[in-house]
Amino acid sequence: MLERLPSQVSVYEVSPRDGLQNEAAPVPLEGKIRMIEALVAAGLDRIELTSFVSPRWVPQLADAEELVRTLVPKSEGVTFSALVPNATGLERALRAGLREIAVFLSASETHNRKNTNKSIERSLETFAEVVPPARQAGLEVRAYISTVWGCPYEGAVPVARSLELARALLELDCYQVSLGDTVGVGTPLQTRRLLETFLAEIPAERLALHCHDTRGTALANCLVGLELGIRDFDASIGGLGGCPYAPGAAGNLATEDLVYMLQGMGIETGVDLDLLVEAGRVAERVVGRALPGKVHQAGGAMRVRSG
Repeated sequence: MLERLPSQVSVYEVSPRDGLQNEAAPVPLEGKIRMIEALVAAGLDRIELTSFVSPRWVPQLADAEELVRTLVPKSEGVTFSALVPNATGLERALRAGLREIAVFLSASETHNRKNTNKSIERSLETFAEVVPPARQAGLEVRAYISTVWGCPYEGAVPVARSLELARALLELDCYQVSLGDTVGVGTPLQTRRLLETFLAEIPAERLALHCHDTRGTALANCLVGLELGIRDFDASIGGLGGCPYAPGAAGNLATEDLVYMLQGMGIETGVDLDLLVEAGRVAERVVGRALPGKVHQAGGAMRVRSG
């Protein structure tokens, strides 16, 4: 098994968007900037900043333009992105100066309607109005598929349905599809079978994993992905986040927990774990509540001398 593991992976940080959108108390712009600057200082170079959705739907992200305009010019070598739900969102992202965006839908019809107020078919039609113009403007486009492992409303989701959606998104010229275990129901054997189905058709570099740790299996599922060739993993500092339209969906996989495991296995991430732990403390102060990440709670990375 160990011989099949990579020497390096990429961590895609989602806490400024996926993490903060679920916070009940408003997070001020200066707090968001402080948190993101700490993430950049730790070495994270792919960060999803916000979402260009209507502030009526997600008031927490109403400062999207100001956040992007403040941070993008200051962080050379960092790829910042944002969710874009429609053509209006794309216009806002272009005006703000982003060079990467993300589109999103669910593999479950019920969850997609609750999350986006659209059918899956209509979401794909909307992406056809967003992705080609974005690519023509020189933007990279990433895609998310939620509820791949299971839906809080419909239960099990057929793998074939998620695979069909991934094919459609890649054909639209999204460079990568992030597969989401939105409610954290996945187990390692399920993850292996699911990924083997995807990898039979789609190269590993076109896929990423977005695991929630609701039932404590996120790292185990990531390890299965590593063994099968996945090199891109989404995570959120301190385990911030969840999905407001997925009852019972606890926070994302904590970035510190993922990086601790990877570095302990000799896999390079480009992230300084000590500075990452400090970024988690900054995030905790910004949101004003305790965060659930295990390494965060332990107070840092324990250095164990082998032999």
